[in-house]
Amino acid sequence: MEKRGLVLAVIVALVGLVIFGLVYVGMRTAQDETAERVMDQRTAMAQAAVETETERFRALTEATAAGLGTDDDLTWADFDAATAPLSSADLIGAASLAFVVPATTAEIPSVQKLWRDRGSDGLQLKPVGSGEHYFSVYTRTLNSAGPALNGLDVSAAPEAAAALQDARRIGQPSVSDTYVLLRDRNLPTAQQQHSFLFAAPVWSRAPVPSFRGWMVLGLRGQDFLSGVLATVSQGQLDATLLAADRDGDRPVVADYSVGGDADLERRGDFTVADRQWTLITRADAKLLPGATSPLPLSVLLGGIAVSLILAGLVHTLATGQARALAKVEEGTAELRDAEAESRRQAGLLGAIMNSIGDGVGVVDEHGAFLLHNPAARQLLGGMDDAEAPDDWQQHYGIYRPDGRTPFPLDELPLMRALRGELSDGVEMVIRNPRRPEGILLSVDGRPLHTSAGQRGAVAVFHDITELRRYESDLAVFAGVVAHDLKAPLAVIRGHCEAAIEDLADVPPSDAGEDVRDSLQRIVRAVDRMGGLIDTLLAYSTARNAPLRTRPVDLGALLAEVIRDRVEHLRAEQRPDVYVGPMPEVSADPAMLRHVLDNLVGNALKYVRPGTTPRVDVTGEVAGERWARVEIADRGIGIPDEDKPQIFESFHRAQSAAGYAGTGLGLAICKRIVERHGGEIGVADNPGGGTRFHFTIPVPTEGGSDMSKAETDEEAATRAALERALAERAAMENTRLPGLGALPSSVPSGHNPAAVPLRAPVPERPPATAE
Repeated sequence: MEKRGLVLAVIVALVGLVIFGLVYVGMRTAQDETAERVMDQRTAMAQAAVETETERFRALTEATAAGLGTDDDLTWADFDAATAPLSSADLIGAASLAFVVPATTAEIPSVQKLWRDRGSDGLQLKPVGSGEHYFSVYTRTLNSAGPALNGLDVSAAPEAAAALQDARRIGQPSVSDTYVLLRDRNLPTAQQQHSFLFAAPVWSRAPVPSFRGWMVLGLRGQDFLSGVLATVSQGQLDATLLAADRDGDRPVVADYSVGGDADLERRGDFTVADRQWTLITRADAKLLPGATSPLPLSVLLGGIAVSLILAGLVHTLATGQARALAKVEEGTAELRDAEAESRRQAGLLGAIMNSIGDGVGVVDEHGAFLLHNPAARQLLGGMDDAEAPDDWQQHYGIYRPDGRTPFPLDELPLMRALRGELSDGVEMVIRNPRRPEGILLSVDGRPLHTSAGQRGAVAVFHDITELRRYESDLAVFAGVVAHDLKAPLAVIRGHCEAAIEDLADVPPSDAGEDVRDSLQRIVRAVDRMGGLIDTLLAYSTARNAPLRTRPVDLGALLAEVIRDRVEHLRAEQRPDVYVGPMPEVSADPAMLRHVLDNLVGNALKYVRPGTTPRVDVTGEVAGERWARVEIADRGIGIPDEDKPQIFESFHRAQSAAGYAGTGLGLAICKRIVERHGGEIGVADNPGGGTRFHFTIPVPTEGGSDMSKAETDEEAATRAALERALAERAAMENTRLPGLGALPSSVPSGHNPAAVPLRAPVPERPPATAE
């Protein structure tokens, strides 16, 4: 027995050593793979940063050249104003920005006189060599001290001259070969850097453009690479930047070193203007996160210890059979208890899943259903599980909230969860042969937690059909309340206007004027109150009012909005409004009119006193399903810190102080656009002011205007509102004596559902100070 126990102990020890040795090798291999992956990520970030910065320099140079090309009589003041913002633009490694003009030797005196007369005081052109010269006549120094060096002949540097010639020939920005900038050649050798410049041609804007010169941006290579990689490399990457010269060589532009023994290297090519550059990155694997760890060695040593302990235990068990059997019995008892507890937990989980009212669905990584609790099956109409995700929409009858647009597969919460995305409150309609009336669900999607041991996704379904009906009842209630609130306001306004008319026949007096002013203030207050009621009602109903979509002529709707806004103004007060060609869209006309009226009204209202409003409205089809509309103005603009909150309820930018408004207009616009499935945003207008944009669907072939469910819902909402108003009128007919003078609440013949979203009364622009 003793010999047998020893043999078993040796076998256990050898097996344990082999297993833990393989684990050690596997962990080391995983660490090496991690180092390679991290190196690839860091390299991609570094190359993206360098490529982004060089493209920014090229774009800035080209944009500045395009801007200067619009000025036929370019002066130093014009150049200074156009380039001043670049001084604070954090242009990494940029040395200077110069306007360079060509001149032959014979033209030097006249060229010098021309640019002196245009503001380049003390300009002295300093030609080098013969042939055509390229002189810097205006210069702005960037990121370095010292005066602007005007009058330098750029042709003194063959690399720079070649870049200028290429830019003029191809009509696009060009980048030079590596060389030492002329302004740096007086520095000590240790401070001189391999540098390069971007050159963009400046052409006039005449029907037949003429060449004016170049915008030249000089950059120091070492400063550029160090500045870009200082943050991106995170102290882990060495880098070398190579630039392809015109003769095919690839000299080093700059080096960036962080130390360490580099054992990993990557190389990536990217385009800079008209050239091909290369970024070589190197790193010490020991410095990369996750690449080195004492864990493999700890596991190996721990495994050896465990193997020896197990071998000792086997020897002990083999030599003490009775003791071993007792310990095995004790261990198996604990396992049986654990198994029983696991079964109890599994049964409890199953009971919970079967009891909860919300539906729960679980799919594996391929989209095959692993679980549908009874509530989920009932919500989906008791349909059998679909075999593949491609069949979900047709099998279960999944539609967008409008009830007729099939829900795209990629936007379903379960598919988004399989991609690792979270989704909350995604609304969809389920309508199939077993649920012909259709129900509205709110769905939350989550990736399946890794503790489950399987990749997949979970979705929770909430039936919100009754909630939406309740919200529709609230909208009816809001309509009644608005009607009740506005009725006494109408009485007050009518009495005030009648009193004002009566005062017109009274001889003028100070007391009469005071009374007339007071009455007019009351009228204005009543109008403001009525407008506030309309706005609050529109805000409360914009989310859930019936959506009646049909093809809409956007141009005609815009013309009507603009006509209502400006036709009451005198000729000298009318704004400058431009409306471009507009596509046909598919939308609710009343809601879309409210969006257009609000955005156009804001563009006309938020202008500086004494200036004429200018509004440009353009539209185009963007993709197969959407139209994009832009409303640009030249008004007071929106500060950057207010842009993220501008579409929130009751938020008003600080710059809007002194202008009338409730802070709800843009929130209503956002609700309406999102109900149509589109997006709305705001940006600065390059010409000054603000540029709003939103997307709206375009008509689709075979699409219908309204589903039967939507028509029934709209009719039910209208009937409920008219019923509520009639009940209120009946109650008022039984009120106490003496109250009969109050206005009646008999419902009018107009469309009740459209009342909350009618266009407000056009606001007059603020009076200008004389």
